[in-house]
Amino acid sequence: MIYKNFRYHIVFRVLAIAASIYLMLFVISLKTYYVTPILLLALVIYQLYSLVLFVEKSNRDITQFLESIRYSDFTRTFQTEGLGSSFDDLKKAFNDVITDFQKIRTEKEEHFFYIQNIIRHIDIGIIAYAEDGSIEMINDAAKKLFQIYNLKNIKALKTWNSEIEATLNDIKTGENRLIKVSDKDELLQLSIFATEFRLNNRTIKLISIKNIQAELEEQEMEAWQKLIRVLTHEIMNSIAPIASLTATVNGMIADVSASMRQVLPDDQATETMDDIQYALETIHKRSTGLIHFVETYRNLTRIPKPNFTIFKIEQLVHNIHDLLHEELNKKGIGFEIEITPPGLQITADEQLIEQVIINLIKNSIHALEGRENPKITIRAYSDKRDHVVLQVHDNGCGILKDVLDKIFIPFFTTKPTGSGIGLSLSKQILRMHGGNISVTSESEKETCFTLSF
Repeated sequence: MIYKNFRYHIVFRVLAIAASIYLMLFVISLKTYYVTPILLLALVIYQLYSLVLFVEKSNRDITQFLESIRYSDFTRTFQTEGLGSSFDDLKKAFNDVITDFQKIRTEKEEHFFYIQNIIRHIDIGIIAYAEDGSIEMINDAAKKLFQIYNLKNIKALKTWNSEIEATLNDIKTGENRLIKVSDKDELLQLSIFATEFRLNNRTIKLISIKNIQAELEEQEMEAWQKLIRVLTHEIMNSIAPIASLTATVNGMIADVSASMRQVLPDDQATETMDDIQYALETIHKRSTGLIHFVETYRNLTRIPKPNFTIFKIEQLVHNIHDLLHEELNKKGIGFEIEITPPGLQITADEQLIEQVIINLIKNSIHALEGRENPKITIRAYSDKRDHVVLQVHDNGCGILKDVLDKIFIPFFTTKPTGSGIGLSLSKQILRMHGGNISVTSESEKETCFTLSF
C-alpha cells in the first residue's frame, strides 16, 4: 500500500509536468501568446522542483530511519499529519518498527540488569577475564573473598595468594579444582570451576569460586556424630550389663564368704576371697570408666540448640576472667583484653560461647606451664568481611605442625589425661552458630585460636 500510493503520487506529478510542457509547447506554436509560455515554463520548473523535494523527502525519511536503527536511537519519531496520504502508511511503519526496536532494547536492558543483580548478590565469586588477565567482570562475592575491591588484573591476586593466581592462569575449561588457602587467621577451602567463551573475537575465561570450608566441616562433623552414636550404642549395650553384674557378684561374695571359710583354711579362704574381690573390682572399675568415657563423647551429639541473644564481648570476657582469676594469679599468668571497638557485640548463645572460651583459656594455661612471662591475650574485632572475630592468644609451647591439622578431630588429644573432646565440642558449637574456629601456632613460641562469627 505504501509503495502503491507513492507510485501514484509520482505518476500524477510526472503527468502534470508532461501536460504543462505539452501546453507550453502548444502555446508557443501558436505564436500569438508571449506571456503565457513564460508562466507555463515557471509552472514546469516549480513542478520539477516539487517532484525533487517529494522524492528527497522520502529518501531523507528512509535515511533517518536507517540511522536510527544503526545508532540505536529509538527516541526519534516520524510525523504523519499533514504530509499527504502517500506518506502516512510509510511513516506509521517507520514508527512501528522503531517502537518494536525500542521495546526489544528495553527488554534486553532489563534482562541485563536482572542478570547483573543476580551475579552481584550470589555468594559465589564470579570472575571473567581476558587472555592477558585483564578483568572484564568481577562480582561482590569475589571482591569480598579476595579483600581486593579495585582488581584490574588477575596478576594482582599474587599479593593476596600466589597459589590462587597460578591456579587461575593454569586452570583449563571444564576443570574443577579444590585448593586450600590460609588467609591470615582463616583457612579457606576453595572450589574453582572454569569455562571459556568467545566475545568479539576474544577468548574470555569465566571462573566461579566458592569457599566450601563450612560445607566440608559440616559433613565431617555429621560423619563423626553418626560414628559416635553407633559406637556409644553398641558399647553401652555391652558394658552396662558387665558393670551391673560385677557389682551384683561383689555383693554376693559376702554371703558365701562364711561358707568358704568353713571348707578352706582361714589363710587360704582369705587369699581366695581377696583375689576374687580384686578381680571383680578391676572389672567394675574398667567397665565404669568405659561407661564414663562413652558418656563423655555422647556430649558431641547432645549439644543444646543455641539460644541467640545480643551481648557485648567485653562483658563476656570480663565474666570469664573473674571466674578464672584465682587460677591465673596462682600460676602467675598475665591476662590482657583487647576489644575494638570497646562496645563490640555479637549475636550468639552466651553460655555456649563462654564454654568455648573457657576451654581455650584452660588449654592455654596448660600450654604455659614452665614458660617465662606467661601471658594470655583475648582480642575481638570486626574484620574486612564484616565478621566478628574473637581470638585467644598465648605465648606458650605452641603446637607441633604435624599435630595442627588433627586437634579438632574427636578422640585426638596430646594430653596424658585428655579426652580429646574439648576442641571438637568447640568446633561444633561454632558451626551451630554459623561460624568457624581455626588455629595458628609456632612451636615453642605462640598459639592463637580464632573464632569467626
